[in-house]
Amino acid sequence: MRVALTFNIKKENENILSAVQEPFPKKDYRKYLNENLIQNYPDRLDDTFAEWDSEETINAVKSALEAGGHNVMLIEADREAYDKLKVINPEFVFNVAEGLSGSSRESQIPSMLEMLNIPFTGSDSITIGICHDKSRCKEILSYYNIPNSKFFITDAIHKVDDKITFPKFVKPLHEGSSKGIYNSSVVNNCAELRNEIIRIKECYNQPSIVEDFLEGKEFTVAMLGNGDEVKVLPIVEINLDTVPEGFNKIYSYEVKWFFDTRENKLDIFKCPAEVEPDLYRKIEKVCKDAYKALRIRDWARIDVRLDKNNIPNIVEINPLPGILPDPADNSCYPKAAREIGLNYVDMINAVLNEAVIRTRI
Repeated sequence: MRVALTFNIKKENENILSAVQEPFPKKDYRKYLNENLIQNYPDRLDDTFAEWDSEETINAVKSALEAGGHNVMLIEADREAYDKLKVINPEFVFNVAEGLSGSSRESQIPSMLEMLNIPFTGSDSITIGICHDKSRCKEILSYYNIPNSKFFITDAIHKVDDKITFPKFVKPLHEGSSKGIYNSSVVNNCAELRNEIIRIKECYNQPSIVEDFLEGKEFTVAMLGNGDEVKVLPIVEINLDTVPEGFNKIYSYEVKWFFDTRENKLDIFKCPAEVEPDLYRKIEKVCKDAYKALRIRDWARIDVRLDKNNIPNIVEINPLPGILPDPADNSCYPKAAREIGLNYVDMINAVLNEAVIRTRI
């Protein structure tokens, strides 16, 4: 087939940690972060393009599709994308584009493709838009009695009830790839909460979603397929015990982009997760239920965390999962695929094949 690959690519100076040659010291990570990384590389605290893919990833996806026998055309998801799609009129689109701006940016390319009646991989514009609005996503999950933490939304410190209970977890309402999620996102009192609300409003110009903090184990679950035939790939457990001493037990932006690198990879993922069979089945079920309720198509990665009663709660829905090609990177969807014998080429073409089957049905 003639397949267009739609994408957004990181700016050159946004390739995180490319300038760091020496590994992190084994002790006192916080001091190293404050005195070395933040002082010497302040630009890396700008997470504007954290959701976008690197040139390495885009080239790997292109090569994988070509290895599957397809003629691949690259279309960057910029202001000219609609006209390019209209002129080229591909038979199919493999979409990994995160979009340019706005809370519904991930829906931009799917909306164009729907208008042009061009079939594409992944969820439709409505589902992707809902998943990117964390509160709307949680409201749907709650309607279907799918466990997720209680929450409220605010962008003003004077709207915070002084009587709320702690700890809470604070993050931007419309971001992904751990954007805006730092060690300070876990708050234990009203002063810390107000600081986070102000930070998110000033840095991201959007409200905060404030959730009850789930203190249990964390997992991420790769999904492949559609309807009743959707497959749950081997569950990945996030080993939060490897988070540096002095940091909260969350997979924050600092952990993901500063500490867990090719040069100094943390032993942070276990795949498959080493949990009791009953809990494993419960995690699979809650993910399948969420996948169905949100009408997700073809693929996704779903983040899950246990509450104090060891009940799996949905934390995040990622209908455009990260797919870093190098096994030296801790990229969970490819890691889960490799566990069942799918290399990168097989994985990418499996997603495309699921989409083709769905559209032809």
